[in-house]
Amino acid sequence: MAEVSGETTYVPHHKKKIAFILSAMRHFARELKSDGWQVEYVQLDDTENTGSLSGEIERAAKRHSLKSVIVTEPGEWRVLNSLTSISSRGGLSVKILGDDRFICSRNTFSSWANGRKQMRMEHFYRAMRRKTGLLMDGEKPVGGKWNFDAENRKPAKTDMSFPTPLYSDVDGITREVLGLVGERFADHFGTLSPFWFAVTRDDAEAAFDRFVEVALPSFGDYQDAMLINQKYLFHAVISLYLNIGLLDPIELCQRVERAYFDGHAPLNAAEGFIRQIIGWREYVRGLYWFRGPKYVDQNVFRHTRPLPDFFWTGNTEMACVRACVEQTREEAYAHHIQRLMVTGNFAMLAGVDPRKVHEWYLAVYADAFEWVEMPNTLGMSQFADGGLLASKPYASSGNYINRMSDYCTKCTYKVRDKSGPNACPFNYLYWDFLTRNRHVLHKNVRLAQAYRTWDRLDDERQRSTLKDAQHFLDELDKSAKGSTE
Repeated sequence: MAEVSGETTYVPHHKKKIAFILSAMRHFARELKSDGWQVEYVQLDDTENTGSLSGEIERAAKRHSLKSVIVTEPGEWRVLNSLTSISSRGGLSVKILGDDRFICSRNTFSSWANGRKQMRMEHFYRAMRRKTGLLMDGEKPVGGKWNFDAENRKPAKTDMSFPTPLYSDVDGITREVLGLVGERFADHFGTLSPFWFAVTRDDAEAAFDRFVEVALPSFGDYQDAMLINQKYLFHAVISLYLNIGLLDPIELCQRVERAYFDGHAPLNAAEGFIRQIIGWREYVRGLYWFRGPKYVDQNVFRHTRPLPDFFWTGNTEMACVRACVEQTREEAYAHHIQRLMVTGNFAMLAGVDPRKVHEWYLAVYADAFEWVEMPNTLGMSQFADGGLLASKPYASSGNYINRMSDYCTKCTYKVRDKSGPNACPFNYLYWDFLTRNRHVLHKNVRLAQAYRTWDRLDDERQRSTLKDAQHFLDELDKSAKGSTE
């Protein structure tokens, strides 16, 4: 096992993300040794460390006169290319085994996807329900419906009682890692303290047990809600553990299914959780490998604007964006609606280069790895693939954010103002996005009503809306130019 600088810096990963992965690796190595495995572990500060996975594999092969190595299938094209390059240089064969952190193999997904013009997650999800038997009554879904998402959109109230995720203790191994990361990656985004992530399987399973016990019953109703002073609401915050292999996806889903059948959680909560695991997670991973490494170049709207500095600093008058960025900086975490409908929505409306948005998400979240993050960002959040993944852009004005959160109550801007200096920027940017991209979106039936609404507005209202949007974007560009000078 090797900690290499290439993996810590190919994007400027959040300090907590680096510490989480390195500590989990060191704890796993200790567990392997205690179980009798012979483990060679190369730490990041080893003076002989080559800085790359391929370099460390080749160095180990020389130490032991090896002719072949066995590795697990990596999660990114970048790493796969690095591993296969070892064989191309000759002298060492590399055998790649399947990744058992997933239910659907790459070949199975390709068989499902081949020949489809549009690859909707809902169709894939139903196939996965049948494959796993989760929440199934014979050939029919339990409750008579496949999807209860319509019941999972309640706004939360500030006077509700919310549980917190299980905070794991920091031991000697983690303290050593935190010191290393704090010193070596001082210029990276994010804070290191407090550090509470689980770094062992036992602690990750305990964290999931707590979610099932105290949060799952309300998870479905409020999974789309956002509150300024509540970072987690009823979310599990276990995707980071799942994505590095500390938790098993089928075991999680079976536990949630059991909670439903035992009467502990309602069907909309159980189905919503299971859909995220066997539906969305498996789907985006399959899509990532199916579309290939050029998927990152998708940019149907030809957006080129730089990522605003406030995505790193949080220095913006937009309360919703500021809250999400500040939370991300502190926790390396934000839930899916914060990512999709606040930071992602803003980036798309403002015309930010989708590749830059992708690189930001990959860097700042502890659960972000390219196989899961890239399709979510390029396909769902930014609609950069033109509709391969999503049936319409996830674009909204400030009304959606106001309905699902309390962000607007403490914002400099007024969400009810549609134009003028005090208007919420999401309001006029929404219409500006639709008008400038009409040539791409005019045939999208899910946007037909929005375009009819715009066309009914009088000429003066349209002009003032687009003028406000242009002024805001001009100021954004000036700010970007100033930060580079």
